[in-house]
Amino acid sequence: MTIGGIAMSSDKRLPSQQLKSEIIRNIRTALLELGRATKAELSQRLQYSFPTISKFLMQMEETGEVTIIGLDESSGGRRAIRYAYNPNYRLGMAIFLEKNETNYTIYNCIGDVVKEGNLPSILEEDVSTLVSLIEGEKKANPKIQSVAIGVPGAVKQGKIFLIPGYAKYQNLDLKRCIEDQLFIPTIVENDMNAAVIGYMAQKNLKENISLMYLYLGKNGPGAGIAVNGEIVRGKTFFSGEVQYMPQYDNRNFIEALTGDQGGSSMQPDHKVDAISRLVATMTSILNPHYIIFCEDELAPAMLNQIADRTATYVPKEHLPELAVSDLKRDYLNGLQSLGLGLLVSQQID
Repeated sequence: MTIGGIAMSSDKRLPSQQLKSEIIRNIRTALLELGRATKAELSQRLQYSFPTISKFLMQMEETGEVTIIGLDESSGGRRAIRYAYNPNYRLGMAIFLEKNETNYTIYNCIGDVVKEGNLPSILEEDVSTLVSLIEGEKKANPKIQSVAIGVPGAVKQGKIFLIPGYAKYQNLDLKRCIEDQLFIPTIVENDMNAAVIGYMAQKNLKENISLMYLYLGKNGPGAGIAVNGEIVRGKTFFSGEVQYMPQYDNRNFIEALTGDQGGSSMQPDHKVDAISRLVATMTSILNPHYIIFCEDELAPAMLNQIADRTATYVPKEHLPELAVSDLKRDYLNGLQSLGLGLLVSQQID
């Protein structure tokens, strides 16, 4: 038989450590999704034998990872025990680094926030400042078992390879740095990719949805892009660096936004036109369902102007829905979602 992609001849064979971890992860995930369940319900859902479920639930109860929350009504036989996952068994920490501030949350396994913090920006300081922040919170909350960090730059597998203006983080393998020093599973993500993940989770968008989330930004514009519910990273993880997109005859997007055209002035609505051209380009290439803007960057009147101007470049019937959202909320929600994935997937002995 095959369980979780690993072949076994029967439940009588002693599971390998890899299989033990797989079974516990699956029980953990099921309890978090269901809220509460009996052994029989877990056995049916996960397709593990009743003795296997019983064995591992007993282990998880002994460590405090699951709790007994009561007994079902009797149907003539023994009353079934109902279990729930202990959401505070382990905690996660989400941190986003921005030009003007550093925000973080500590949360449990169902996403409830235990603590929030706000500090001046540490991007221009040595990475040891960030390490000290995490280390201090870990000492105060020893159950912290994952860290998700968002940065205003391009990231490839935990290494920041493009972060203009912050030399101390350029070409820094931040994931390895944190894990090597603090031994905490860590994920590092581009800020706008994290915002897309948080927005889709908050709106409960389906897998077939495509969207772009645009931030005009303090460090220059950037975007997160999802196609059919999946983040688009690109061949070299450079996807979303829209500041380089050519516009007009001699200006890219960031130059068009700022009115930089070699000293001469632009029309008063140059910002609307530059954004409209970007929306038209993304509509023509991806035809997304939504394009999301930061609510503190665009007034409703400007959103309407962008929609009208974009319709002069591409047929109106193909335009995406234009909307605004709270970037900080989406950003932190996205980092928490990534961190929860680490919490659920890891096995702690």
